[in-house]
Amino acid sequence: MAVFTPIELKDISHWIAEDFKIGQANEIRGIHGGIENSNFFLDTVKDGKKEEYVLTIFERLSAQQLPYYLELMRHLANKGIPVPKPIENRKGDILFSLKGKPAAIVSKLPGLSRLQPEAKHCSMVGEMLAKMHLAGKDFSKIQENLRSLGWWQKTIPLVLPHLNTSQKDLLTHELAIQEDFFSSAAYDSIPQGASHCDLFRDNVLFDPQGSNDPSNDQLGGFFDFYFAGTDKWLFDLAVTANDWCLADNKQDLDPARLDSLMKAYQSVRPLTKEEQASWPLMLRAAALRFWVSRLWDFYLPRDAQMLTPHDPTHFERILLSRRSL
Repeated sequence: MAVFTPIELKDISHWIAEDFKIGQANEIRGIHGGIENSNFFLDTVKDGKKEEYVLTIFERLSAQQLPYYLELMRHLANKGIPVPKPIENRKGDILFSLKGKPAAIVSKLPGLSRLQPEAKHCSMVGEMLAKMHLAGKDFSKIQENLRSLGWWQKTIPLVLPHLNTSQKDLLTHELAIQEDFFSSAAYDSIPQGASHCDLFRDNVLFDPQGSNDPSNDQLGGFFDFYFAGTDKWLFDLAVTANDWCLADNKQDLDPARLDSLMKAYQSVRPLTKEEQASWPLMLRAAALRFWVSRLWDFYLPRDAQMLTPHDPTHFERILLSRRSL
């Protein structure tokens, strides 16, 4: 959600009017935050009414990779899961080219992010995550999580020269542990399917229902599916827990938030015995994935307007905490 490819209204006005049925482009604004794509709020006017969308220009994903993400969002939206729905052009396409790069337009969800979630928010997220997993069971496309073990193995050697001795030791030791885990029979037995793989607090919206009181929030939906993949559902849950269920020290798990998330998730899809046994290692895998990713973005950055890399030490501390469980 940074801006690598600037777009102005004059760049898209004719394209929107001629190729789509969403009215006239009225305003476009770059979205701050994130580090992967160029994202914009796009407002249009149709029949005198304002409509709101999100325009994304993809900076790393190829046109060959993108159908998985867009078709998954359409599949989930059609199943009643609150996610952005890709907008078709007049030819029925949902993937386009803009400034020589792949692009898509999706519906804009209602609400706002709750960056200091209460147990109630964790419960709503857990329940909908389980519903999303089940809704994706019959999704026909398969694409591996592009930020899983293979990517860690390629990326860690690139970031190691930037780290101190203790960080190098932690990173290489945890990678070895995860390599053993991923090759185990226990890991193979864990159910999998379409997964979000990046369900952080800033990728979920809550509709405040016209009130400033967070206790009145209703779930608005999940968005930013561009790290999604066919992966273990338990990994998706672990990624979510590692962000939504943090204690006030921002590294340990808060028991109340975690209990709310897990109970709500399992009210829809109970974990198998193998998943329960693998939970501690999967929490570590989820922490490692984002530590590696943030190290890569921090030490090997790309130029972008409005880009602010995340602090990689945040997930270093989370990994250390999960290793102590």
